[in-house]
Amino acid sequence: MMVVTGGQNSMDIRTLCIHAGDDPANSTGSVSVPIYQTATFAHPALGESTGYDYSRVQNPTRAHLEKAVAALEHGIDCMAFSSGMAAISLLMELFRPGDEILSSDDLYGGSIRLFRSVSEKNGLHFQFFNTSCTKDLEKHFTPTTKALYLETPTNPMMHASDIRQAADVAHRYGAILIVDNTFMTPYFQNPLDLGADIVVHSGTKYLGGHNDTLAGFLVTASSELSEKLRYLYKTIGSCLAPFDSWLTLRGIKTLAIRMEAQQQTAAVLADWLSRQSRVTAVIYPGLPDYPDKEIHFSQARGAGAMLSFTVDTPETAASLLRSLSVIRFAESLGGTETLITYPATQTHSDLSEEERNSRGITDCLLRLSVGLESADDLIADLSQAIQ
Repeated sequence: MMVVTGGQNSMDIRTLCIHAGDDPANSTGSVSVPIYQTATFAHPALGESTGYDYSRVQNPTRAHLEKAVAALEHGIDCMAFSSGMAAISLLMELFRPGDEILSSDDLYGGSIRLFRSVSEKNGLHFQFFNTSCTKDLEKHFTPTTKALYLETPTNPMMHASDIRQAADVAHRYGAILIVDNTFMTPYFQNPLDLGADIVVHSGTKYLGGHNDTLAGFLVTASSELSEKLRYLYKTIGSCLAPFDSWLTLRGIKTLAIRMEAQQQTAAVLADWLSRQSRVTAVIYPGLPDYPDKEIHFSQARGAGAMLSFTVDTPETAASLLRSLSVIRFAESLGGTETLITYPATQTHSDLSEEERNSRGITDCLLRLSVGLESADDLIADLSQAIQ
């Protein structure tokens, strides 16, 4: 389904978060989008349709959500999935056995697991390397390269890659650029405006924003890619359910105020952590010593609310995780609650120890997703836990 936003193109993103996808022809006057909890739709007559036939193909609640996310990412179409991994799994079906995909080597561990355990089994080839070294990008392309896959910033080491340059190089070799924009969200970064062809989101994270639903998205910049993905979408059937679509829509309405508040607190925590004796490094785009600052702020409007830090010993890390009370030791990110993750045994446990250490994912690394709690309370919690 193509997205038509009309006058919404000129709206401030804070307004779009609330009104993107609104239907001016809504005859009921409903302010909140109804939940169309139905599997199928009746046909008026032979050869006639209301525009909806079967919820695997499309559903009015999900359609509203897809229009909203497409508008926020400045795309022409969006597909909503049952999870972020479901979205990436379907995306891999664009490619044929023998095709090569280049990818950031610092990447969400679940994506690496999918690529290695499933996509490679199906005949795809992957080359992982540090995509933040922009001068080296071109040497990795081969005649079989069909796509470049990026996270920027990466998970969990927060490396930034130059989206504009990556798009230029990829297109010069006839490949597409795919950018996972989960960490930044469309509130802070719009990869399609910088030349990307497809944007990926785990909607479970900031878009849903409340740690209460799973969702994933693919947003496209071209009708050609949209048509290919829509065909796969209706065939494979990994679509987002109506109620989860509604929950994600509800979350998006507060995306702007959440991102601003969470970013503000993240900056306070990053500064505080950088002054603690047992903390050996803090990686956050908003800090003065962030190594990729120039690249990041050439394409993003903020630093976000994700940060990683290392402590002096694995024992300190274990003690901290055990002692926290306000901050939750849990998988995931981007919700109202502040969550801390231990990548070595959680998000990146499928990597070998050698691989993890080579990427900086050591037994001393912790990842923090800053929520909406008071900065003072979070600092107090970290302070008592890090002793």
